[in-house]
Amino acid sequence: MHPAAVARQLLVASRPVSWINTAYPFAAAYLLTTHHVGVTFVVGTLFFLVPYNLAMYGVNDVFDYESDLRNPRKGGAHGAVLDPRLHRVTLWAAALACLPFIAYLVLVGSPWSWLVLGASLFFVVFYSAPPLRLKEVPFADSITSSIHFFSPAVYALVLAGAAWSWPLVAVIVAFALWGIASHAFGAVQDVAADRAAGISSIATARGARWTVRFALVCYLVAGITMLFTTWPGPLAAVAIIPYLAIVWPFRSVTDDTAAQATRGWRRFLWVNQLAGFLVTVLLLWYALIR
Repeated sequence: MHPAAVARQLLVASRPVSWINTAYPFAAAYLLTTHHVGVTFVVGTLFFLVPYNLAMYGVNDVFDYESDLRNPRKGGAHGAVLDPRLHRVTLWAAALACLPFIAYLVLVGSPWSWLVLGASLFFVVFYSAPPLRLKEVPFADSITSSIHFFSPAVYALVLAGAAWSWPLVAVIVAFALWGIASHAFGAVQDVAADRAAGISSIATARGARWTVRFALVCYLVAGITMLFTTWPGPLAAVAIIPYLAIVWPFRSVTDDTAAQATRGWRRFLWVNQLAGFLVTVLLLWYALIR
């Protein structure tokens, strides 16, 4: 296969539309803690922008190949259907892309930061890869997926030596609940494809309707949790409203109509940008008044 074609497939596999979802938490948490843009900030942000996502989604696309073949939404922003000839290439590309960044971050970090980074990468790999394949363990799949997104922020806080407080813990808990809800809702649209491939998930185990309602509850509790953060953090609770709005119409889907939730998932990708803008404004406000 031509190198350009390989590169294109790897790019699609890394989900460029989602890069910001892991790089931003690291960058924001590190910058607000250190108030300094240095080499470590740049290296960490770049790592969680591209290599981390290539590892997370690339490993997923390799081990989800059978399911992806049956899934009509795959092949674009939602992920690649990787040619089997690229499976080994993808795994090697992900490992080699991550290695120099990890080496630097270990060099400048502390044992606690090594532990957090190691845990984050562990869940990145074994969410999809055997023998654990946590994505096929209902509830553990949503929790692990959430770890993918809030762990870069936790890692940044530990790496930068942040002083932990209950309001800061509340932020992380709210972020974790957002991640659990987002994964659960995303799993609903794949009920048919996952069942056809013999893949278990929170949605296949509990059913589409229950899972959508579970996602609604998690989003709501995430918003409530933000009310216990340091000002102007409570205003971020407003960011949950668009998520509730896009998930609510699918609260009564059945397993047979679960694919309809894809309409909501497409809106979810755009709502992330809106919520990210609101959070950015609040973070700037927080930085100015501290």
